[in-house]
Amino acid sequence: MIVLDATSAVPPYEQIRSQFRSQILAGELLVGTRLPTIRRLATDLGIAVNTVARAYKELEGAGLIETRRRAGTVVAAGADDVQQRAHAAAISFANSMSGLGIDAAAALRLAKAALQSSSGPEGR
Repeated sequence: MIVLDATSAVPPYEQIRSQFRSQILAGELLVGTRLPTIRRLATDLGIAVNTVARAYKELEGAGLIETRRRAGTVVAAGADDVQQRAHAAAISFANSMSGLGIDAAAALRLAKAALQSSSGPEGR
């Protein structure tokens, strides 16, 4: 379920993209799971169709979802690959921090700050 925070400075399309991405990477939405149509989600959330379309387009560009003729939009098989790459990157980060003598709490603060300041798709 997607929930928008109208008081947030984060644009609605980004809230949608981020929530779906998190749900996919956490395994809450499995490969092949059908997502609501763009129109349906826009209506349910009370926002413009183009807002949802932008979120879906970015998720598709990241390989997390795909649109299939007559089957609608589903979680893509590539989502598993994204999860594997993210895990490998996390291991690399953990090894780097350990090698620098950075403790886990400090490493997590650094990672969080980096994600928040990132303007690329990886940091969203």
